[in-house]
Order: sequence, then C-alpha cells, then structure tokens
Amino acid sequence: MKSGRIVIDGASPDPKTKVWGGESIVVSPEPSEAMLAEQAEDIPLSVIFEDGTLIVIDKPVGLVVHPGSGNWSGTLLNALLHHGAGFRELPRAGIVHRLDKDTSGLLVVAKTLEAQTDLVRQLQARTVKRHYLALVHGEPPPSGEVNAPIGRHPVQRTKMAVVPGGREALTRYRIVERFGRATLVECELATGRTHQIRVHMAHIGHPLVGDATYGKARSADPRLDAFARQALHAWQLGLIHPVSGATCRWQTPLPADFEGLLETLRGSVRP
Repeated sequence: MKSGRIVIDGASPDPKTKVWGGESIVVSPEPSEAMLAEQAEDIPLSVIFEDGTLIVIDKPVGLVVHPGSGNWSGTLLNALLHHGAGFRELPRAGIVHRLDKDTSGLLVVAKTLEAQTDLVRQLQARTVKRHYLALVHGEPPPSGEVNAPIGRHPVQRTKMAVVPGGREALTRYRIVERFGRATLVECELATGRTHQIRVHMAHIGHPLVGDATYGKARSADPRLDAFARQALHAWQLGLIHPVSGATCRWQTPLPADFEGLLETLRGSVRP
C-alpha cells in the first residue's frame, strides 16, 4: 500500500480505508529481478552491420549478453529490446551465441525467427567462423589445436573444465606475435562451449593474461598482472547470410585497453 501497488476504484487508499463490496481493487505484484530482464533500456550499441535479417554488434567489455543471476538489467538483451520492437517477439531477443562479460568483439543477433533458426543451424554445422585474438602467458608452439571435452568443474561448479564425458570442444590456434613472457595468438572456434578458449588455453599451460578464473594470480611481469580482465577479443566473424546466401565476414579492431597493453609490450622487446 505504501508503495502505491494497491488501487481501489482508481485511487490509492490509506490503511483506514473500508471496503463495502462492489469496489474494484487492483493489487500489482512487486517487481521481481526476472521482470527487469524483459525491460527495454536505452543502452548504446556499436552496430557494425544491420539489415532486415540480422544485426552484427561490436560488444564492449563489461556488457553482459543475457540476463541472469546478478545481472538482471543493463544487458545486451535489454539494449536490443530498446533498439527494435521486433526483438521482443523472438526467443532471447534473437541472440544465438554469447561472449563473456569481459570479452569484447563481434556478435550476431537475428532479427527474424527464420534467421534465428538458420543461424542456430549454422552454428551447429560449424559454418559460422569465429576468430579471436588472445594474449596468453608463455610461449606456445607456432600452431596447434586443443581437442578436449569441456564440462562443469567437478568441484568448483561456477567454473568449466576439461573433464571426461564433457561436451566435444575443439579450438585451433596460431601464433601472431611473441613478447617473451606472453604471446598473442589467434584462436578459431570449431565448437562454442562456455569459456572454451579460456579453458583450453589454460589446459595446455598457457592461460589468458588477466583471467582471474582460469589464469595466474601472479606472473613475472607486473604489466601482465595489472591487466584487469581476460585478454580476449572476438575480432572476426563469418557466416552465410540467412536470406541472400552470400558469404559475409566482418572484422573489428582491438579495444583500447588490449591494444595499449600490446604497445607497451612491443616497446620492451624492440631493439
């Protein structure tokens, strides 16, 4: 009553109001966290491409893709509901894949149910090409692949891990640039498991710089330790357009914090 969620005949009553029968009483439920997930929010989006079928977004660091525990508002889904009315008619507002909160880069969202179905099938058929740039600790071989199943960590349930009986997961990588204690690698996802690149690179002994969950607490380089997030950026995305059938490919540069770290490291390895 104090919050105005009880209305009698169109007016807010006070605690002493009596009802005699025949009144219209409306009681509104207290807003829940889950209800916030359905609210449109005016959150700026960096749109790389958009037509009537799909939209490609350069997701910034810190933006959660889909509402969930602890993040019921301020997400990409909330932003999409504000961006266009049609997203409200689609499951998950057209979202077909995700990036971690602190991973930046390209993400495609469907604008029609037909496109969403097609993109999900492309992901399953592995025709969506997703390339990432990652800065990892150490010096991995020039190229390779990690083919190791990923599932929920048997003890720490908020983490993923390479586990027997996990879901098939395949990551291919190649070296882009070496910095001594760290290496810039390009990773291509053949599958799309939760935290896949982070788990796979840690599994082979080269965790991502700045990864508080799967990485090192400390290294021999304070510049690497000072990086406040996992150094991972989805820099290239390729797919088949659901309507035209054309092969599409988009790229986006590294965000300022990631590029700045690389420039700092380059300055120390040049003669």
